[in-house]
Amino acid sequence: MQVHDQVPPTGLVWLLSMRWRSAIDRAIAPLGLTSAQYAVVVPLLGMQRADQRPSQRQLADFTGLEPLYLSRLARALERAGLVERASDPDDSRAVLLALTDRGLEVAIRASERVRALQDDLTAPLGGLSSAQTRALIESLRTLLEAPPTSDQSSPHSSSANEHPVPPKTKD
Repeated sequence: MQVHDQVPPTGLVWLLSMRWRSAIDRAIAPLGLTSAQYAVVVPLLGMQRADQRPSQRQLADFTGLEPLYLSRLARALERAGLVERASDPDDSRAVLLALTDRGLEVAIRASERVRALQDDLTAPLGGLSSAQTRALIESLRTLLEAPPTSDQSSPHSSSANEHPVPPKTKD
């Protein structure tokens, strides 16, 4: 029996995301970033390249991060000199985000490092350009684009309280 044969799909996704997140953390740590900060600066880089200056809320919606968590990350990135936060002249409640020159440089370098890592991460499927990897990508997009179920909207639902990985059993 394979080690992960009894792990449900939720556990498999969680385990893989933790493995890949750790690999990304190792790749970008020399740049002074964590994977959570990467999840802010790289989408911000893409938005800036499209001449957009998103609000914290817009970036939170785009990244799937909780607005409060994104706000804390943005403040830390501002203290590090990577992000500028400014009041939105059209909405006094909103805070606009932009990369500083240094933030732009770090985001580009981090993006390059993670892009280079992707072929290694997908090597068991034949690499980034393999049919298996393309099928995985399409499956993940389908799952991400599906509307949340009612169980997903409540943090107290029974599925939210399940452990992602079953306890180990003796073989």
